[in-house]
Amino acid sequence: MENRFGLLALVIVSLAAMYGIAYVTRPAPVPPPPAGPRKVPVESVTAVCPGAKGERVNVYLPGTLNGETMEDTKPYVTNGPGGLEAGYLTRTTGGAGRGLAGVRCTEPAPATWLVGPGPANADVRLHLMNADKAPALADVQVYAAEGPVSGDAGVGLEIAPGEHKEIDLKTLAPSADVMAVSVTTIFGRVAVAARTTLETGGVDWLPSAAPPATRVVVPGIPGGGGLRRLLVAAPGETDATVQVKAVSQDAEYAMKGRESLDVPAGSVVALDVTTGLAGSPAALVLTSSAPIVAGVVITGTGGRSDVAFTAGTPSLALGSAVARNGTGSQLLLTALGGQPGKVRVQVVPGKGTPEQPFDVEVAAGRTRNVKLKAKGDFAVVVTPVSGEVYGGRVVEERLRTGVLLTAQPLAPARMWTLLPPLTDTSHVVLP
Repeated sequence: MENRFGLLALVIVSLAAMYGIAYVTRPAPVPPPPAGPRKVPVESVTAVCPGAKGERVNVYLPGTLNGETMEDTKPYVTNGPGGLEAGYLTRTTGGAGRGLAGVRCTEPAPATWLVGPGPANADVRLHLMNADKAPALADVQVYAAEGPVSGDAGVGLEIAPGEHKEIDLKTLAPSADVMAVSVTTIFGRVAVAARTTLETGGVDWLPSAAPPATRVVVPGIPGGGGLRRLLVAAPGETDATVQVKAVSQDAEYAMKGRESLDVPAGSVVALDVTTGLAGSPAALVLTSSAPIVAGVVITGTGGRSDVAFTAGTPSLALGSAVARNGTGSQLLLTALGGQPGKVRVQVVPGKGTPEQPFDVEVAAGRTRNVKLKAKGDFAVVVTPVSGEVYGGRVVEERLRTGVLLTAQPLAPARMWTLLPPLTDTSHVVLP
């Protein structure tokens, strides 16, 4: 009997030891993959842009394009389902405002960034537009080469319901020759636009720039003559060391003598990249040690040069559309990430049925120029197929007095949006 109980005890001890060893040496559980942003459809859109009496604004909805003549200079507001895009082009062949100027109607946003020439070299008019029936309050901060320069003058700007405020930036930063502007909405809903007329000639609207990030891609830089000037702002409290690469039709490369750029905290630095791009259509890829905002100033050629602007923008992962185009339009598409890219392009005319879409392949680390053969008034839709592709739309018109041009980076389409992952935590309600 004692031997039986002794054997049972040994078995129990052995099993306990085996399970103990197995528990201690068990592999660590594999953590679930981190939740990423979810792609969800957009249900409704409000698009706002400055009014221009007598000009035609185009409104694009998937498969259709409609136009409307603006009756006055009040902000133009349109509402619709997901996929809505709106914008207009103006063309002036003489006077101080000579040039092509294109504007995309923007959505009210919590924060908007703009990069371009400063009031010391240009007439810059900032438009703050409140399309809602409730008042809004916004702060405007201007950064220049010497740092933040607008002080408290742009803090606490009130915009009444349904109204808009036009600000001559000379009143906030008269000495800035280059600038980055941030517009932060404190409450309400504010849409932002800025029209820039250079003292040396040329006019266009500044496109919204991607918010501060350590990697910024500035697409849609057209080829040909004229100057190309990169503007980089480091709006935080840390100096930024920026590595600059160009992606042209033939290569992806660091421009000799322009491989890097040091940007002091809170300031804007300009870099002439004209010779580095050598007249080729291109994009610039900026990698920084601190968050930055960037854009490029593009001037045309001829006796009276025009100006255009492009800025950092996200990839075409959500697709894009430009509602207003014309003869001389072209797409500049850049594939990054080491893989070739492919997009689907469709032209939607103002009259008649949409054209059949066609695919465009872009070699890895290259920029491709796609000339749009459509004439008249039309929208262009770009849908992603594969790869990491960035793009811009450029319109050029050659006159005896000089080239007219305007540029617009391809902003994400309003068909889809990315929602960040949600975490179940009490921190959101705790002080």
